Amino acid sequence: MDSLLSKIKLGSQTGGRPPAAVEISPEGVLAAALSGAGEAAFAFEALPPGALMPGIGEPNLRAPELIANAMRNVLSQVAPRTRSVTLVVPDTVVRVFVLDFDSLPAKPAEAFPVLRFRLRKMVPFDVEHAGLSYQVLVQTKTDCRVLTAVLPGAILAEYEAAARAAGFEPGAVLPSSLAALAGLDAPHPVLAANLSRVSLTTSITNGDDLLLYRTLDLPEDSALHLDEVRRGIAVAAAYFEDKLGVRPTRLHYAGIGTAQQFASWIDDPELAVVDLALRPSTGVMTALGEASIAALTGALAGAHG
Repeated sequence: MDSLLSKIKLGSQTGGRPPAAVEISPEGVLAAALSGAGEAAFAFEALPPGALMPGIGEPNLRAPELIANAMRNVLSQVAPRTRSVTLVVPDTVVRVFVLDFDSLPAKPAEAFPVLRFRLRKMVPFDVEHAGLSYQVLVQTKTDCRVLTAVLPGAILAEYEAAARAAGFEPGAVLPSSLAALAGLDAPHPVLAANLSRVSLTTSITNGDDLLLYRTLDLPEDSALHLDEVRRGIAVAAAYFEDKLGVRPTRLHYAGIGTAQQFASWIDDPELAVVDLALRPSTGVMTALGEASIAALTGALAGAHG
Protein backbone atom coordinates (compact mmCIF):
# COMPACT_ATOMS: atom_id res chain seq x y z
CA MET A 1 0.00 0.00 0.00
CA ASP A 2 1.73 3.17 -1.19
CA SER A 3 -0.72 5.58 0.46
CA LEU A 4 0.33 4.94 4.05
CA LEU A 5 0.44 8.58 5.05
CA SER A 6 -2.21 9.92 2.69
CA LYS A 7 -0.71 13.41 2.56
CA ILE A 8 0.18 13.81 6.22
CA LYS A 9 0.99 17.44 6.96
CA LEU A 10 3.04 18.79 9.87
CA GLY A 11 0.39 21.38 10.62
CA SER A 12 -3.37 21.57 10.30
CA GLN A 13 -3.64 22.22 6.58
CA THR A 14 -6.59 20.54 4.92
CA GLY A 15 -5.64 17.27 3.30
CA GLY A 16 -7.46 14.31 1.81
CA ARG A 17 -8.13 12.18 4.89
CA PRO A 18 -11.62 10.97 5.87
CA PRO A 19 -13.73 12.86 8.46
CA ALA A 20 -13.54 9.82 10.77
CA ALA A 21 -10.61 8.08 12.43
CA VAL A 22 -9.95 5.14 14.74
CA GLU A 23 -6.84 4.45 16.82
CA ILE A 24 -5.90 0.94 17.93
CA SER A 25 -3.57 0.67 20.93
CA PRO A 26 -2.80 -1.98 23.55
CA GLU A 27 -5.02 -0.02 25.94
CA GLY A 28 -8.08 0.05 23.69
CA VAL A 29 -9.81 1.39 20.59
CA LEU A 30 -10.59 5.10 20.28
CA ALA A 31 -12.81 6.52 17.52
CA ALA A 32 -13.62 10.06 16.45
CA ALA A 33 -15.76 11.57 13.72
CA LEU A 34 -16.60 15.07 12.55
CA SER A 35 -20.22 16.15 12.35
CA GLY A 36 -21.53 18.24 9.50
CA ALA A 37 -20.85 21.29 11.67
CA GLY A 38 -17.22 20.25 12.08
CA GLU A 39 -17.48 19.20 15.74
CA ALA A 40 -15.74 16.00 16.83
CA ALA A 41 -17.34 13.19 18.82
CA PHE A 42 -15.21 10.55 20.58
CA ALA A 43 -15.80 7.03 21.89
CA PHE A 44 -13.50 4.51 23.57
CA GLU A 45 -13.56 0.81 24.38
CA ALA A 46 -10.84 -0.84 26.45
CA LEU A 47 -9.09 -4.00 25.26
CA PRO A 48 -8.07 -6.85 27.58
CA PRO A 49 -4.34 -7.23 28.23
CA GLY A 50 -2.61 -9.12 25.43
CA ALA A 51 -5.29 -8.54 22.77
CA LEU A 52 -2.88 -6.29 20.86
CA MET A 53 0.90 -6.76 20.96
CA PRO A 54 2.39 -4.11 18.64
CA GLY A 55 5.67 -4.81 16.85
CA ILE A 56 7.18 -5.62 13.47
CA GLY A 57 8.28 -9.21 14.04
CA GLU A 58 5.12 -11.16 14.86
CA PRO A 59 1.35 -10.87 14.35
CA ASN A 60 0.01 -7.91 16.34
CA LEU A 61 -3.69 -8.69 16.65
CA ARG A 62 -3.87 -11.64 19.03
CA ALA A 63 -7.67 -11.33 19.25
CA PRO A 64 -8.68 -10.00 15.82
CA GLU A 65 -12.42 -10.64 16.16
CA LEU A 66 -12.54 -8.92 19.53
CA ILE A 67 -10.63 -5.92 18.15
CA ALA A 68 -12.85 -5.71 15.06
CA ASN A 69 -15.93 -5.77 17.31
CA ALA A 70 -14.47 -2.97 19.45
CA MET A 71 -13.80 -0.90 16.31
CA ARG A 72 -17.37 -1.47 15.12
CA ASN A 73 -18.77 -0.47 18.54
CA VAL A 74 -16.85 2.77 18.95
CA LEU A 75 -17.32 3.88 15.36
CA SER A 76 -21.05 3.28 15.58
CA GLN A 77 -21.15 5.54 18.65
CA VAL A 78 -19.58 8.49 16.82
CA ALA A 79 -21.79 7.99 13.72
CA PRO A 80 -19.27 8.64 10.92
CA ARG A 81 -20.67 10.08 7.70
CA THR A 82 -18.50 7.77 5.60
CA ARG A 83 -17.28 4.19 5.63
CA SER A 84 -13.75 5.42 4.93
CA VAL A 85 -11.66 6.05 8.06
CA THR A 86 -8.13 7.03 8.95
CA LEU A 87 -6.53 4.13 10.79
CA VAL A 88 -4.06 5.15 13.50
CA VAL A 89 -1.64 2.38 14.52
CA PRO A 90 0.99 2.14 17.29
CA ASP A 91 4.30 3.89 16.70
CA THR A 92 6.25 0.67 17.22
CA VAL A 93 4.89 -0.94 14.03
CA VAL A 94 6.01 1.88 11.71
CA ARG A 95 9.56 2.99 10.98
CA VAL A 96 9.79 6.72 10.23
CA PHE A 97 12.80 8.40 8.65
CA VAL A 98 13.75 11.80 7.33
CA LEU A 99 15.95 11.04 4.32
CA ASP A 100 18.22 13.48 2.48
CA PHE A 101 18.62 13.37 -1.30
CA ASP A 102 20.19 15.66 -3.85
CA SER A 103 16.88 15.31 -5.69
CA LEU A 104 13.91 12.95 -5.91
CA PRO A 105 11.77 12.18 -8.97
CA ALA A 106 8.58 14.21 -9.00
CA LYS A 107 6.44 11.26 -10.07
CA PRO A 108 5.59 8.83 -7.21
CA ALA A 109 5.96 5.84 -9.55
CA GLU A 110 9.60 6.83 -10.06
CA ALA A 111 10.23 7.97 -6.47
CA PHE A 112 9.08 4.77 -4.74
CA PRO A 113 11.86 2.55 -6.20
CA VAL A 114 14.44 5.14 -5.09
CA LEU A 115 13.05 5.16 -1.57
CA ARG A 116 12.79 1.38 -1.34
CA PHE A 117 16.41 1.05 -2.48
CA ARG A 118 17.57 3.44 0.26
CA LEU A 119 15.48 1.68 2.92
CA ARG A 120 16.67 -1.86 2.18
CA LYS A 121 19.54 -1.68 4.65
CA MET A 122 17.70 0.49 7.16
CA VAL A 123 14.82 -1.77 8.21
CA PRO A 124 14.78 -5.44 9.32
CA PHE A 125 11.97 -6.53 7.01
CA ASP A 126 11.12 -6.94 3.35
CA VAL A 127 10.89 -3.44 1.90
CA GLU A 128 9.62 -4.54 -1.51
CA HIS A 129 6.30 -5.73 -0.06
CA ALA A 130 6.07 -3.18 2.75
CA GLY A 131 3.56 -0.37 3.15
CA LEU A 132 5.42 2.81 2.18
CA SER A 133 4.62 6.47 1.84
CA TYR A 134 6.53 9.72 1.74
CA GLN A 135 6.22 13.48 1.84
CA VAL A 136 8.76 16.04 0.65
CA LEU A 137 9.46 18.35 3.59
CA VAL A 138 12.07 20.68 2.09
CA GLN A 139 13.18 20.96 -1.52
CA THR A 140 15.78 23.29 -3.00
CA LYS A 141 17.95 23.14 -6.10
CA THR A 142 20.58 21.12 -4.23
CA ASP A 143 18.74 19.38 -1.40
CA CYS A 144 15.59 17.33 -0.83
CA ARG A 145 14.45 16.24 2.66
CA VAL A 146 11.82 13.50 2.59
CA LEU A 147 9.63 12.18 5.40
CA THR A 148 9.28 8.44 4.84
CA ALA A 149 7.14 5.92 6.72
CA VAL A 150 7.36 2.18 6.17
CA LEU A 151 5.90 -0.90 7.90
CA PRO A 152 5.83 -4.63 7.11
CA GLY A 153 3.17 -5.54 4.59
CA ALA A 154 1.82 -8.38 6.73
CA ILE A 155 1.42 -6.08 9.75
CA LEU A 156 -0.35 -3.42 7.69
CA ALA A 157 -2.68 -6.09 6.31
CA GLU A 158 -3.65 -7.14 9.87
CA TYR A 159 -4.82 -3.67 10.84
CA GLU A 160 -6.57 -3.05 7.53
CA ALA A 161 -8.34 -6.42 7.79
CA ALA A 162 -9.66 -5.51 11.25
CA ALA A 163 -11.09 -2.24 9.91
CA ARG A 164 -12.77 -4.06 7.03
CA ALA A 165 -14.13 -6.74 9.37
CA ALA A 166 -15.70 -3.90 11.37
CA GLY A 167 -17.41 -2.69 8.19
CA PHE A 168 -15.10 0.21 7.34
CA GLU A 169 -12.44 0.95 4.75
CA PRO A 170 -9.00 2.31 5.73
CA GLY A 171 -8.63 5.47 3.66
CA ALA A 172 -5.32 6.40 5.30
CA VAL A 173 -2.94 4.78 7.80
CA LEU A 174 -0.84 6.79 10.27
CA PRO A 175 1.43 5.99 13.22
CA SER A 176 0.12 7.60 16.40
CA SER A 177 2.81 10.28 16.81
CA LEU A 178 2.78 11.44 13.18
CA ALA A 179 -1.00 11.70 13.42
CA ALA A 180 -0.67 13.81 16.58
CA LEU A 181 1.87 16.11 14.91
CA ALA A 182 -0.59 16.73 12.07
CA GLY A 183 -2.70 18.65 14.58
CA LEU A 184 0.05 21.16 15.31
CA ASP A 185 -0.27 24.62 13.83
CA ALA A 186 2.84 26.29 15.20
CA PRO A 187 5.33 28.30 13.11
CA HIS A 188 7.93 28.06 15.88
CA PRO A 189 9.95 24.95 16.84
CA VAL A 190 8.07 22.39 18.95
CA LEU A 191 9.39 19.57 21.13
CA ALA A 192 6.80 16.81 21.54
CA ALA A 193 6.53 13.43 23.24
CA ASN A 194 4.04 10.58 22.94
CA LEU A 195 4.11 7.90 25.65
CA SER A 196 2.39 4.52 25.44
CA ARG A 197 2.77 1.52 27.71
CA VAL A 198 5.33 0.04 25.31
CA SER A 199 7.15 3.01 23.74
CA LEU A 200 8.15 6.66 23.88
CA THR A 201 8.30 8.76 20.72
CA THR A 202 10.03 12.13 20.79
CA SER A 203 9.88 14.60 17.92
CA ILE A 204 10.91 18.11 16.99
CA THR A 205 9.07 20.12 14.36
CA ASN A 206 9.95 23.50 12.91
CA GLY A 207 7.01 24.72 10.87
CA ASP A 208 6.41 22.03 8.24
CA ASP A 209 9.85 20.50 8.73
CA LEU A 210 10.53 17.48 10.96
CA LEU A 211 13.94 17.69 12.64
CA LEU A 212 13.64 14.65 14.91
CA TYR A 213 11.40 11.59 15.13
CA ARG A 214 12.61 8.84 17.46
CA THR A 215 10.64 5.89 18.83
CA LEU A 216 12.15 4.12 21.83
CA ASP A 217 10.85 0.69 22.82
CA LEU A 218 10.45 0.58 26.59
CA PRO A 219 11.82 -2.36 28.62
CA GLU A 220 9.48 -5.22 29.47
CA ASP A 221 10.19 -4.51 33.15
CA SER A 222 7.91 -1.53 33.92
CA ALA A 223 10.14 -0.62 36.87
CA LEU A 224 12.73 0.53 34.33
CA HIS A 225 10.34 2.73 32.33
CA LEU A 226 10.89 5.92 34.30
CA ASP A 227 14.65 6.00 33.74
CA GLU A 228 14.21 5.27 30.02
CA VAL A 229 11.58 8.01 29.64
CA ARG A 230 13.76 10.58 31.42
CA ARG A 231 16.74 9.60 29.31
CA GLY A 232 14.69 9.82 26.10
CA ILE A 233 13.42 13.32 26.94
CA ALA A 234 16.92 14.48 27.92
CA VAL A 235 18.33 13.27 24.58
CA ALA A 236 15.56 15.02 22.63
CA ALA A 237 16.01 18.27 24.57
CA ALA A 238 19.77 18.19 23.93
CA TYR A 239 19.16 17.61 20.22
CA PHE A 240 16.71 20.53 20.17
CA GLU A 241 19.36 22.81 21.68
CA ASP A 242 22.06 21.53 19.33
CA LYS A 243 19.96 22.01 16.18
CA LEU A 244 18.22 25.26 17.09
CA GLY A 245 20.74 26.96 19.36
CA VAL A 246 18.32 27.39 22.26
CA ARG A 247 17.17 25.14 25.07
CA PRO A 248 13.49 24.09 24.87
CA THR A 249 11.28 25.51 27.59
CA ARG A 250 8.07 23.67 26.67
CA LEU A 251 7.20 20.04 25.88
CA HIS A 252 3.95 19.18 24.08
CA TYR A 253 2.68 15.89 25.49
CA ALA A 254 0.38 13.17 24.19
CA GLY A 255 -0.14 9.69 25.55
CA ILE A 256 -1.19 7.87 28.69
CA GLY A 257 -1.78 9.95 31.77
CA THR A 258 -1.93 13.74 31.87
CA ALA A 259 0.60 16.43 31.05
CA GLN A 260 0.86 17.16 34.77
CA GLN A 261 1.66 13.52 35.54
CA PHE A 262 4.28 13.40 32.79
CA ALA A 263 5.87 16.59 34.16
CA SER A 264 6.23 14.89 37.53
CA TRP A 265 7.78 11.82 35.88
CA ILE A 266 10.50 13.68 33.97
CA ASP A 267 11.08 16.09 36.89
CA ASP A 268 12.64 18.91 34.86
CA PRO A 269 11.69 22.31 36.36
CA GLU A 270 13.02 24.12 33.27
CA LEU A 271 10.70 22.22 30.91
CA ALA A 272 7.00 23.05 31.11
CA VAL A 273 4.77 20.18 29.95
CA VAL A 274 1.53 21.05 28.14
CA ASP A 275 -1.10 18.94 26.41
CA LEU A 276 -0.56 18.52 22.67
CA ALA A 277 -4.35 18.33 22.27
CA LEU A 278 -6.75 19.58 24.94
CA ARG A 279 -9.71 17.43 25.87
CA PRO A 280 -13.19 18.95 25.59
CA SER A 281 -14.67 19.66 29.00
CA THR A 282 -18.01 18.12 28.10
CA GLY A 283 -19.39 15.06 26.32
CA VAL A 284 -18.12 11.50 26.32
CA MET A 285 -14.56 12.40 27.31
CA THR A 286 -15.16 11.22 30.87
CA ALA A 287 -15.45 7.65 29.53
CA LEU A 288 -12.01 7.69 27.90
CA GLY A 289 -9.88 6.89 30.93
CA GLU A 290 -6.21 7.54 30.08
CA ALA A 291 -6.74 7.60 26.31
CA SER A 292 -5.21 10.63 24.59
CA ILE A 293 -7.17 12.31 21.79
CA ALA A 294 -4.06 13.92 20.22
CA ALA A 295 -3.60 11.39 17.41
CA LEU A 296 -7.25 11.47 16.33
CA THR A 297 -7.39 15.25 16.63
CA GLY A 298 -4.44 15.42 14.23
CA ALA A 299 -5.95 12.83 11.90
CA LEU A 300 -9.17 14.85 11.69
CA ALA A 301 -7.24 18.12 11.18
CA GLY A 302 -6.36 16.82 7.73
CA ALA A 303 -9.88 15.62 6.94
CA HIS A 304 -11.90 16.58 3.90
CA GLY A 305 -15.55 17.47 4.22
